[in-house]
Amino acid sequence: MTIPAFRTYRQLREDGWTRHRLANAVGSGALVRLRRGRYVAASVDSTVQDAARLGGRVDCVSLLSLLGVFVLNAGRLHVQFDREASRLPERPAGVVAHWRSSVSRRGDLHADVLEALAQAVMCQGPRAGIASVDSALHLGLITDAQVDELFDTLPRRYRRLRTLVDGSAESGPETYVRLILRALGARYETQVRIRGVGRVDFLVEGWLIVECDSRAHHSSWEAQLRDRRRDRAAASSGYLTLRLVAEEILYSPELVRVALAGVVKNRRRSH
Repeated sequence: MTIPAFRTYRQLREDGWTRHRLANAVGSGALVRLRRGRYVAASVDSTVQDAARLGGRVDCVSLLSLLGVFVLNAGRLHVQFDREASRLPERPAGVVAHWRSSVSRRGDLHADVLEALAQAVMCQGPRAGIASVDSALHLGLITDAQVDELFDTLPRRYRRLRTLVDGSAESGPETYVRLILRALGARYETQVRIRGVGRVDFLVEGWLIVECDSRAHHSSWEAQLRDRRRDRAAASSGYLTLRLVAEEILYSPELVRVALAGVVKNRRRSH
């Protein structure tokens, strides 16, 4: 997704726009007047427009969500404001303001992606922050070298999280489960292909398959039948399958930790 910069009245005039053409474009809704002398195409996402009307750039979890990056909660609008910005409109309640210097250019409608990720790590907390970085890395929005750069910009207390980043995670819930397994000291592999079963999210201790199911991909009856056939095939080969629900992984992680700890420790005791 590409978010264009706004165009000033002067820029539009220099490109050959007449006053009449500009008025018609605004009147028809093809062009949106953000603030005095600043315009953008109506196709630009409304979240981006809302941030620009406030004199800032869409930032943090708001920007990452638009880019398809995992965030735990994008319900509130996060906006980056330059430290020297002045004469800004009054911000509505619920808008989260991030005042900082930025590498973004004057006309940019969004913050720099690395800056937004760093802000999201601090805003969301460690586990969700790592999930966002994992997601951006998996999507190819950033490189491993840029992950190093990102953590170098964060306060020292966050830098220990760098070793926990893994771009193989295909979803936020997968990151959460990986961190729980790591904390339990369990051996695990991610995105493993098992003959007769297919690719699974996690293979734990060589015998436990852990799948992270979400409503988006597992709600239809056809999807549930496919999952059960895979589970049967896995059982035939000696594997146990534990299916975890995304909502519980994200919002009740302690329940998930207890379940994983119970099944792993009981198997260890039995051996």
